[in-house]
Amino acid sequence: MPVNSDHALLPSAPVQLERSFALADEAATQAFGARFAQAIESVREASRQHAAPQPDEAHSAADSHPFNGLQVQLIGDLGAGKTTLVRATLRGLGHAGRVRSPTYTLVEPYMLERPAGELALYHFDLYRFTDPAEWADAGFREYFDSGAICLVEWPQRAGSLLGVPDLVFSLELDGDADARKLVARAYSESGKACLERC
Repeated sequence: MPVNSDHALLPSAPVQLERSFALADEAATQAFGARFAQAIESVREASRQHAAPQPDEAHSAADSHPFNGLQVQLIGDLGAGKTTLVRATLRGLGHAGRVRSPTYTLVEPYMLERPAGELALYHFDLYRFTDPAEWADAGFREYFDSGAICLVEWPQRAGSLLGVPDLVFSLELDGDADARKLVARAYSESGKACLERC
């Protein structure tokens, strides 16, 4: 079925946590991306520590599951700040090089050296897809099953083929040209643990 609308398809799974953030300007969006990067690191580290034998140590429910990557869907109109947020997240995770928009390449891969171990991050932009079958034909499923961080702009272009994400970040203009409103919804324990730390 062709995608005739850019209307977001929110997952049918229950929302485990929802939070709204007022982002007054680009600097606020960058600051949120940096906090999100720190949250990812914190959740990965908690998962790694929990995996190692730790006698007589209490863990929260959010920290008691393995970290198997993260799928984050970014929803918003052109110019809403999706790529700015991805760039800020990458910077927060230590990437110092150029961050290209994957509008034409569809995916940009990043391998990041982090204290909790190497982290693979894939930045997808599905804007050019006209039919969800294009996502299936592109062979991207392996990226999502690899324990990586997958940040997906325009996820609605893949229909329901992406499955239930860990997080959905919905960005929209909020008054003046620089202000944005971010509504973040978590659909998994990993997503919830990250959002709690933002």
